[in-house]
Amino acid sequence: MKKWNVSFWILIGITIVLAILNFSYVLRASAATNINSDVLQHFAWSDIEGWWDLYGANNINVNGMRMNGYASSSAGEISFDCATSPSGNICGISNYGVCNGLATTHNTDGTCTNSDASGSLYGYAWNDIIGWVALNCRNTASNCGSGDWGVSVNNLTGDFSGYAWSDLEGWISFNCANNSSCASSNFKVNTSFRTTSTIAMLDSAVVDTLSSGGSTLNSITWTGTTNANSTGQQTFVDFQIAVSASSGGPWNFMGPSGTNLDYYAASCESGYAGGTAQTAPQNTPICINPTQVKDMRYLKYRVRLRSDLGQTDTPRVDNVILNWSK
Repeated sequence: MKKWNVSFWILIGITIVLAILNFSYVLRASAATNINSDVLQHFAWSDIEGWWDLYGANNINVNGMRMNGYASSSAGEISFDCATSPSGNICGISNYGVCNGLATTHNTDGTCTNSDASGSLYGYAWNDIIGWVALNCRNTASNCGSGDWGVSVNNLTGDFSGYAWSDLEGWISFNCANNSSCASSNFKVNTSFRTTSTIAMLDSAVVDTLSSGGSTLNSITWTGTTNANSTGQQTFVDFQIAVSASSGGPWNFMGPSGTNLDYYAASCESGYAGGTAQTAPQNTPICINPTQVKDMRYLKYRVRLRSDLGQTDTPRVDNVILNWSK
């Protein structure tokens, strides 16, 4: 008797978006700050005006795109973003702000184009008495000709370091370690924001191949978007697979190594038996190792979505297409 080899395709219509909680396009002052509440970790220092308090107003936020909100000082509020100034959104009158990355442009809606979440702050703050405050020498007319200086955020610790400059105020220090003065005056600014990918996972419902003798999953294809457009950084989508002879499992998700330590992402062209890659390409079959998934009636998949490092972009999965044979 001739044995028939039949391939089945199933299109699962879904929309999966990774919710990035550390970032928002909301153009108003945030309800809370991610600046450290510790009294030794939310002050900057100016020899003219004294302490700048970046925590007290409870609205400064640092994220992969920008720094927004305003600080308080004896000279009044220092606004780091025209969209979240003490007077609300004034970007239509004066477009200014502080972006996270040197090759950035601050937009009138309060966003920053080409932010790279590097931690190097770029742009201007404003105070009604002292005027403009430059966060980086590249903002100034000298363009670092008189020395390379600026304010940056350590992406591992959240500590600010370096100096800002005001023509009336002079240097504003964001960390006592700048000049080794911490023994006499211990201060710095610290944020809880870290440059790292946010990860979300979704496990599918049980898929019944309707083959009593078992089937073999050949490939997975997904459609959607990586949304890596505002920063140019890569977002990621990849998969793990679990199979069982019973609709009740057990379900052991695995990648190309046969363990849960890696994820399928390589196209069939690059690996017939499946493999890892930086991200699974869209609209392209991702091959699964047939020795791991053969002769099983039931299957599930796990999709992993990772944001860019700045947590400003997320992939979106609209459909997952499974191909199996029996």
